[in-house]
Formats: sequence, C-alpha cells, structure tokens
Amino acid sequence: MITATNPPRFLLIQTAFIGDVILATALLEQLHQAFPDALLDILVRKGNEGLLVNHPFLNEVLIWHKKGARGAFVKYRDLWRLLQTIRTRQYNAVLNLQRYGTMGMLTALSGAGTTVGFDKNPFARFFTHQVGHRFEPGSHEVDRNAEMLNVLKPGIQWQEQTRPKLYPSADDYAVVQPYKKQPYVCMAPMSVWFTKQYPPQRWAELVQALPNQPTIYLLGAPTDRDACEAIRVSAGNPVNVLNLAGELSLLQSAALQQDAVMNYVNDSAPLHLCSAMNAPTTAIFCSTVPEFGFGPLADVSRVVQTPEKLECKPCNLHGRKACPLGHFRCAWGIRVEELTERQQRS
Repeated sequence: MITATNPPRFLLIQTAFIGDVILATALLEQLHQAFPDALLDILVRKGNEGLLVNHPFLNEVLIWHKKGARGAFVKYRDLWRLLQTIRTRQYNAVLNLQRYGTMGMLTALSGAGTTVGFDKNPFARFFTHQVGHRFEPGSHEVDRNAEMLNVLKPGIQWQEQTRPKLYPSADDYAVVQPYKKQPYVCMAPMSVWFTKQYPPQRWAELVQALPNQPTIYLLGAPTDRDACEAIRVSAGNPVNVLNLAGELSLLQSAALQQDAVMNYVNDSAPLHLCSAMNAPTTAIFCSTVPEFGFGPLADVSRVVQTPEKLECKPCNLHGRKACPLGHFRCAWGIRVEELTERQQRS
C-alpha cells in the first residue's frame, strides 16, 4: 500500500509490442483515478513512444533501445543505462506488465519500495508482490493488468471495465480531417504474424463485397504499403479505395478510425487502436482466439472466426510465421459474407 506524504512516483513497464502498450494505457487511466497527484512514468521500447505523445497523465516516457545494428550489445548496454536512470528516480512503486526476464531483473533491481509483477516472470520471486496471470473466460488483458493496482490500493473497485485510451493531438485530427468528408470504412489488413492475418485475397473480396461502395482507407505501417497496394489492385483498382499505409502516424490512424462507419482489423495492433478510441470494430481472429483476453473493447464491436471446430485452433498465443499444418483453415474458413453482415444491415 502506498502511504507517502509527498506525491508518489510510479513507473509502469511495458516494452512489448504496440498493442501491449495501447492496452497498458488502461492502467494509466486507473492509476490517475486512484492517485490523481501521482507522477506517472512509463518505460517502452524504442519506436512505441509516439503512442504516448500528448498523454495528459504522463510525467516522463523512458525509452529502451532494445534493438540496434550491434544487436545484444546495444540492448544490454542500454538496459544498464536505464537501470541507473530508474534508481535515481527513487520510485515509490514499479509495476512491470512484462512476463519476461529482462524487465523482471530491471524491476527487482529498481530500488523501488514496492515492486509488482506477474507471477510468470522468471524474477517474480524478487518482487515485493506477485500477481497471477491467468487466461480465464471473460478476463481481458486490461483486467489482468488492473490486478496490480490492488497492491497499491487494496480493495479498490471500478464500476465498469476501464478501456485503454490514446490522445491524438489537434494536429493529428487536422491531418485526417480531409479524409472524413464522407462516410468511410477503414481496413488494416496486415499483421506481424502470418497466422493472425486474414488472407490478402479475402481482403480484396471484402473490398468488392461492401455494399454501396463506401470510401475505404487501407491502413498500416510503411512496410505494409506494398501489400496493401497489392490488395487494392487485386480488388480491381477501385476509385473508392485509398492506400494510406505508411502515410499516417499511429495517433493519426487512431483519429481516423474513431469516426469510421466500421473498422476491419486482424487480432493485431489496429484492433487495440480501435478499443482506445471506442471506434466500431470488426475483429477477425484467425489462428488466435478472443479467450486469450485481447479482444475488442469498443461499445460497437464483434469478433468473427471460422465456424469450423478445429483441433489446431488456437495453435499459438502470439501467432506464427506460417500455418504449422499447411492448410490455414482458421483463416480461409471465415466467409466474407460474415464480415459484411453488419454493413448490409446499416
């Protein structure tokens, strides 16, 4: 329990992927509600800090240069730098959302009076408090993260589940405003993991199948641009489809998704952008399942999966680079008609 007289200072650690950082913002919202005067810092990997620009509750964003041209040398040299920085901050509490050893070690050596992490972390025995991390029915990752707050403020209750939240700037909204002059649909067809990704051919079919030919924006990273363009071409070069992959920042993409008639996304980072903006979501789950706790949280949202009962689904928590059995039926079994069902009713 935190009882400091001066405003306490907390560090939240989430150095995993983009989606994980987005989901961690729900805990930032809760920490601010529970400790409105606290100084809140967060540690993320290099490249994810752009998500947190303009965040009103954050005091400082620490960045871990996890990757570099010199590989592990850069990673561990920067880890040593971070450890020194963190120890000088004299945090009241460090909350580690990672289940892997590197950040566990950093947490244990942080010098904080209270260190909290998941019991699956290899260094959990050295934390002052451990929190269970379980894949239970109805439990979302934001709920599992929120368990850490009970250590700092035992017995705290929330009337409803806290959603993650991002804060695009006025400039971010200004950049995407020209794209909002007519009703539109956003599609984010790519994923880091092949088995989380609805096949490109099916995305092209979805483009063709949407009723009334709405304006469609294809979203993604710069590395996704060619793949998105191939989908657009495969769909017949429709004039109502614009490839914006690589053109928008993450916060600008979130600002665009916010007012879409519908957002079609894989089980990937764009899904969590939608949750953070309470944007309408159709989430396509191929090899993974929402029971892992990473499903959509927007008020208007649904999950679409193959109706076929597959013994091999789910095959992995994070997705794979290829279908282990070669058939990829968890993706090919999802009918385009199921995806367009809500659009047909609108």
